[in-house]
Amino acid sequence: MSENVIFVCIHNSARSQMAEAFLARACPGRFTAHSAGIEPGRLNQVVVAAMREKGIDIAGNQTKSVADLIRSGIPFAYAITVCDEASAERCPVFPGRTRRLHWGFPDPSALQGTPAEKLAHTRVIRDEIERRVTAWCATVCAAPLAEHG
Repeated sequence: MSENVIFVCIHNSARSQMAEAFLARACPGRFTAHSAGIEPGRLNQVVVAAMREKGIDIAGNQTKSVADLIRSGIPFAYAITVCDEASAERCPVFPGRTRRLHWGFPDPSALQGTPAEKLAHTRVIRDEIERRVTAWCATVCAAPLAEHG
């Protein structure tokens, strides 16, 4: 049985979308990955391009509201905030035995510069998120489900 994991950021337009996609690829049998935003926005097209370079197509993804996912009743084993510390504090409490983690990453939407510079910086953020998800998954997946449930 897989555990549900939700990645939360402000707009669900970049960081949480990337983390969801990387977890879905890294641990498909162990976790079911979700993502949502406190204030859902529009999918960041620079992030879509950066993920496509990794062989992951998120172009058809919709941004989702964390409040809607809480109301859905899905039990989340983990809620992982991927925004800055101040924004992470705004994340709602999830019902049940949800473990909260915080992994702060820069916001690709706040990047300045030319389109090429924004893409280059987004690649750095993307690769940081991929490393963090992969390392966490390797650690958590090495332990039996009972230790985390």
